[in-house]
Amino acid sequence: METALPVVFTALMALAMLLYVVLDGYDLGVGILLRGVPDADKDRMIASIGPFWDANETWLVLGVGLLLVAFPLAHGVILGALYLPVAAMLIGLILRGVAFDFRVKARAAHKPLWNGAFWAGSVLAAFSQGYMLGSYVLGFRDDAIGGAFSVAIGLALCAGYALLGAGWLVLKAEGELRQRALRWAYASLWLTGLGIAAVSVATPWVSPRIFEKWFALPQLLFLLPVPVLTALVFAATEGAIRRLRKGESRRDWIPFAGAILLFVLAFAGLAYSLFPYLVIDRITLWDAAAATGSLKIMLFGAAITLPMILLYTVYVYRVFWGRSAELSYE
Repeated sequence: METALPVVFTALMALAMLLYVVLDGYDLGVGILLRGVPDADKDRMIASIGPFWDANETWLVLGVGLLLVAFPLAHGVILGALYLPVAAMLIGLILRGVAFDFRVKARAAHKPLWNGAFWAGSVLAAFSQGYMLGSYVLGFRDDAIGGAFSVAIGLALCAGYALLGAGWLVLKAEGELRQRALRWAYASLWLTGLGIAAVSVATPWVSPRIFEKWFALPQLLFLLPVPVLTALVFAATEGAIRRLRKGESRRDWIPFAGAILLFVLAFAGLAYSLFPYLVIDRITLWDAAAATGSLKIMLFGAAITLPMILLYTVYVYRVFWGRSAELSYE
């Protein structure tokens, strides 16, 4: 039990963070794509995420909460090392929340300002999350290589979120906005693919431990399906988007599903690379875990909380599924 409980909480925390990246990722992506479109399309884009975006952030709270209560030692080290990018992310999320409401209540002359704030908050939050991931993967390396790697991950995550956002808009929008979303999805897919390829090459190069885990035999043979599946999903999604743009298909769900699969595969590779460390090469999940008695009590709470959040999420998406209507704050 003492060995298994930390693994269970690590899996729960990983699930919460993956759901956050996918669910809040698409609405951050919609915000990233907001700049440069007509005002009417801005309203339709925000309407497509209106019922969901605030609740999507619940998964971030759950993931960080699990880190705090189950692995307090790692929580202190990680958030201490990432203090500035975490603050930047929170500023971005707050800016988005304020802009979402104020853009419709402000005078017409001020509406572009709040649209810009929503875009800036989305970009800042997405880039900060990518920067944190890059810094975390390298064990908070603070030299020029570590900084450049973190910036590259930040940009790659922005592209990935834009892909999720474009895929979401293909599902939710109609007419010219849908066609625009397909163009965004195609461009973002290639940017995301290049980002995944660059990160996949750079990560083993900057981390000898990860290089050893990926390329030593026989692990290489067991892990080969991950890059192969990633390439196949990329090719299938790229072909589907081209057919949708030409009007040869109406399978609007494929770009969004393909984006999710790319994130899941990237997440699986990352999880393998990092396990069993919560702080790279310093603190394992067993070293950082709280007392067994505490974990048992918290597992009981998680067994109640997690299904409730899942049920609520499914219910909301079921109620508001389908093409989005005109934006309304009534």
